[in-house]
Amino acid sequence: MRISVSSDMDEPVARLLLAELEKRGHEVRAHGALRPGADPQWAVCSEAAARDVAEGAADQAVVCCWTGTGASIAANKVPGVRAALCTDAVTAEGARRWNDANVLALSLRLTSGPLLTEILDAWFAAEPSDDPEDRQNVARVGRLDAAGKDS
Repeated sequence: MRISVSSDMDEPVARLLLAELEKRGHEVRAHGALRPGADPQWAVCSEAAARDVAEGAADQAVVCCWTGTGASIAANKVPGVRAALCTDAVTAEGARRWNDANVLALSLRLTSGPLLTEILDAWFAAEPSDDPEDRQNVARVGRLDAAGKDS
């Protein structure tokens, strides 16, 4: 799977994230502080990773900032992106299942190495729900994206 990763800071957990994704066999594209010479501002690098997903250059993305909040907000401004801030494995699994999230947002402050592994395990193990109500909600979010383009 092709995964774009962004971080506004070159923190140990961000480096661990890159290593863990590569260890799992993913093709990783780094943005922000994880790529020399790139703009590390959270809004800039999170948007870049999210655009990779929206434009098909990546299948999914993981965006990081100190709290994860700014990264998730910036990513969610890109039409076609459904970013979820996940601080535990149960939330990550639910975000993939019920929300068909395609961007995982992480807090550099809260995410330890073991927790990162648990979150990634849950994220990659979960599949989007086939439940009609869940699909209707995801479709509604897509229509919100389309309505915003027309504004």
